Amino acid sequence: WKGIFGEGRYPSGYSIYGVDISHFQGEIDWDLLRNANIDGEPVRFIIIKATEGTDFLDENFNDNFYKAGDNNFIRGAYHFFLPSESAESQAHYFLKQVHLEPGDLPPVLDTEHKGDLTPREIKNAALTWLRLVEKHYSVKPIIYTNYDFKIKYLGDSIFDQYPYWIAHYYVNKLKYHGAWKLWQQTDVGKVGGIKG
Repeated sequence: WKGIFGEGRYPSGYSIYGVDISHFQGEIDWDLLRNANIDGEPVRFIIIKATEGTDFLDENFNDNFYKAGDNNFIRGAYHFFLPSESAESQAHYFLKQVHLEPGDLPPVLDTEHKGDLTPREIKNAALTWLRLVEKHYSVKPIIYTNYDFKIKYLGDSIFDQYPYWIAHYYVNKLKYHGAWKLWQQTDVGKVGGIKG
């Protein structure tokens, strides 16, 4: 697919850039990242994988989360949702591991897979996680998912109250007509301080 799409171009007209990191990025050179830019604009925020399911803590989460803060990035944390596990237990696990502070981005629910759940079960599971985390932090969590998943499973108006982070790669302009706050527009971007 790199042969088709290239190494990741950035759409024009945007000046606030951020990166999504996890253990897959390995050890980060924070001095380089702090001074990195994307199309001449600084990296302003970092969203960090924290948890997955009910018992997986990203091995680099704590280091990445605190170093992002130490290097004056706006930071956030996300939970990768597993449809095969209890939404309530997943929310409690996220809250046990992640301690957001004033100035951090709202917590993020990353939901991309339906597993064996029906559309109604997916909706109810997402709402369970969102409501429990919102009650704890007193802020609406962000929903991260791709265009198709949002349309098929999270299109009900009840989800419109949550900020939407859309994953839609290899396009210069979004065709999604709903409201969104963040756009993850590539998975092949490069930035100083992060290998790969």
